Amino acid sequence: MSTIVDFHVHLAEYESFSTDAYNFFAGAFQSKTEYDNFCRIYSDPHAFLQLMEQNGVDYAVVLAELSPTSTGICTNEKVAAFCRVSPKLIPFCTLNPYLHQNMAGMLEDLCLNQGFKGLKLLPSYNYFYPNDNFMYPLYAVAERLGIPVLFHTGSSIFSGVRLKYAQPIYLDDLAVDFPDLTIIMAHGGRGLWYDEALSLVRLHKNFYIDLSGLPPQKLPAYFPDLERYAHKFVFGTDWPSVDVKKNIQLIRNLNISTEAVARILGENAKQLLGLL
Repeated sequence: MSTIVDFHVHLAEYESFSTDAYNFFAGAFQSKTEYDNFCRIYSDPHAFLQLMEQNGVDYAVVLAELSPTSTGICTNEKVAAFCRVSPKLIPFCTLNPYLHQNMAGMLEDLCLNQGFKGLKLLPSYNYFYPNDNFMYPLYAVAERLGIPVLFHTGSSIFSGVRLKYAQPIYLDDLAVDFPDLTIIMAHGGRGLWYDEALSLVRLHKNFYIDLSGLPPQKLPAYFPDLERYAHKFVFGTDWPSVDVKKNIQLIRNLNISTEAVARILGENAKQLLGLL
């Protein structure tokens, strides 16, 4: 059985959580009490590792988030502490241009001294265009360090999010100006821009799509070239709001080759994360 990497995992408990986000995640459970108990249990990384094993997941990319205007706060420090217990937990830091003045210097410290393996950015949650010039020093460091940058793209249901910043086309400038930067489009331009995201994957060697937040059975409709470009997709779940084991099985049930399935579920991610 090939390696499975969940490239898009949130912590079950944030330092602060918006009511909007809380209600969304709790909606996947029978009651808010059940959800609260679930979060309490899986705030322990050892329990989460057991859950990963039960679901057949070998590695999980755990994402920090600093979005006070929309979803909430899950600090880099919290993610680092959670992931420190096992190499199967891979921490991605985040930076918010309205909260951090020296993002380039901070990223270097986070990756070289605090163990982070990638960067997650949320333009539509933090109100910046990915190709804004003030972001460029940050991308230069990421390119030099050889770490992937995961961008939220496409729609989001949370209040306070501004969709105009989540259009994939703004990432095209980064491909031109940072040709060795690895860019992953979370949610593949969900809802509005599937074709645009897939066009960028076709055009640029270092562009990939993270399939989190998308119903697996609909992927061939969203991305008709899924099999042809299977080497450019990575599996992700957006946990804790989904049934991970079910999503893995739905990917396996797609009418694509076993090689394509293996690439999507983990082989591509292993390469991007240097796990080979």
